[in-house]
Parts: sequence; structure tokens; C-alpha cells
Amino acid sequence: MTDINQYLEASTKENTRRSYRSAVEHYEVVWGGFLPATADSISQYLADHAERLSINTLNLRLSALSRWHQDQGFADPTKAPIVKQIIRGIRALHPHQEKQAKPLHLSDLEQIITYLDNQIKNTEIRSELLPLVRNKALVLLGFWRAFRSDELTRLMVENITIKGEGGLEIFLSRSKTDKNNQGTTYYVPELSRLCPVKAYKDWVDYAMFTEGAVFCSIDQWGNISNNPMHTNSIIPLLRTLMKKSGLSNADSYSSHSLRRGFATWANSNQWNLKDLMQYVGWKDANSVLRYIEANDSSVQKRIESSLTLST
Repeated sequence: MTDINQYLEASTKENTRRSYRSAVEHYEVVWGGFLPATADSISQYLADHAERLSINTLNLRLSALSRWHQDQGFADPTKAPIVKQIIRGIRALHPHQEKQAKPLHLSDLEQIITYLDNQIKNTEIRSELLPLVRNKALVLLGFWRAFRSDELTRLMVENITIKGEGGLEIFLSRSKTDKNNQGTTYYVPELSRLCPVKAYKDWVDYAMFTEGAVFCSIDQWGNISNNPMHTNSIIPLLRTLMKKSGLSNADSYSSHSLRRGFATWANSNQWNLKDLMQYVGWKDANSVLRYIEANDSSVQKRIESSLTLST
């Protein structure tokens, strides 16, 4: 009989499973709670951490505990009215401004690519050149397609087609918004500058790839791994590139900076909300708005324009 556990595991993303395991361990081992839990113990756990943890983190802990009870066949104490009241009370007494990654603006992108181009031009040693060519493709594809870090690490050469008109067609087997794991096809246009298509072609040609992960690990001797880069390595890589290219406050950037940067750029260039949602793959308009950073000068122009019309 086929092992059903592999299908049960596949129904939940690895990052989610890891987060849930950590949350349950925190409740049971660190805090000292007992499982199965009661609504009162869950409420006390929330109250004890209300001042130290964000509401998003607390909700994640609740989701993990809820999943544990469902999987083990117990009644779910996180759905009790008292637990919901505690969460509402925490929101009221401890309002929390959600931290967002700093968007990577187009000028920042240009600065990073200029740095990489200069390094590529002045480097002849293959082991040093490989990561430079790879990183250029990663940054440009990540920005212009607004990919998350986990999506970048899942890109496969055999799932990318170079189109006759010069663009790329990318099939991504799964993503955060693809709840049914049907896969999504993305189009990447060829651009006159800062081109993700050319950067991708240069990288694949130089690495002599015909299949496998597009963005894989490379050791100091230039050996290319068969495995994709780890998702958690993307943020340190981007911050290192930002520091080396001269951008300040590099630690305030994350892999989401590429996604936020593109959304902010598209918004400032009059993309309408529907087109932006369709291009990136957002299903919820509120998700888009969280990624867009308002430009102070554009806000000022809109207000000034309104003032002019009213006089």
C-alpha cells in the first residue's frame, strides 16, 4: 500500500510545518503548558505573552495549537469564545504596527546591478564569477517578477521557456497564493535595460544548465550544487549585495524588498490595481496595499492638485 504520509505532508508547506512545530514546542516546553489544552490555559498563555509578542505571532501560535488538536482528534480550545475575547483585548491594549521590509526602489536596483556589472567586468576567475552572474539574474528576476524568496529557490530550468519574442515563460509548480497547487505560469518581458531575461540567459549559459534549480548553491571553489539555495540564504545575500553596492541601512531590507519595490514602482507608474494584482498573482486587494509604499512627493502632488481645483 502506498504510504499516505507523503501526501499528508505535501498538503502543508514545509515552512508552515516548521513554524507549527516551533509554536507547539514553545507552548508545551518553554511555557510549560499541557496538551491537549483547555480554553483557560490557552487564554493564560496569550495573556502571558501579550506584551512581548506581536498579534501576528500570537495568531500563528493559535493556528499551530488548533492544528495540533485537530490532527490528534481533540476538541479545538482555540475556538472558544474566551480565547477570541482575549485576542480582541490584546489588540485593543497592545496595538502593534506591522513591520514591513523597506522597498527596493528602482534607483537602488540600478545601484546593485551597476556594482555587479563592474565586478563581472573585472573578474576572470570562474569560481568568483559564477556567484556574481547568478546574483545578477536572481535580483533582476526577483524584482521584475516580484517573486518571494521561496519562489526564487523553486525555479527550475526545465520549467522556463525562452519565447520567440525574447521574453521568458516561467512555470512555477506552487506558490503561497496557489492554494490548490495547480501551478502558475508567469511571463517575464525582455527590457531595454536592467533586463531579467538577458541576465537569466547569461547565467544559464555560463553555468551550462539544461535542467535543475536555476538558483543553486555555489561553494568557494566554484562547485555548483545540485540543490537549490536555501530560502533563508536569500535575505543575507541581498543585504550583502546592498552593503557592497553602497546602499545604507541594508539590514532594513529583506527578500520582500524586491516584491515591495516592484509594487511601489508599478503604483508610481500608474498601474491600476487589477493589472498589478494579475501580474504579481495577488488575490486580495488588501495584500497589494500592504506592499505599496506611498511616495511623499506623489501624495503632495495629488493634494496640491486638489487644492488648485478647489480655488
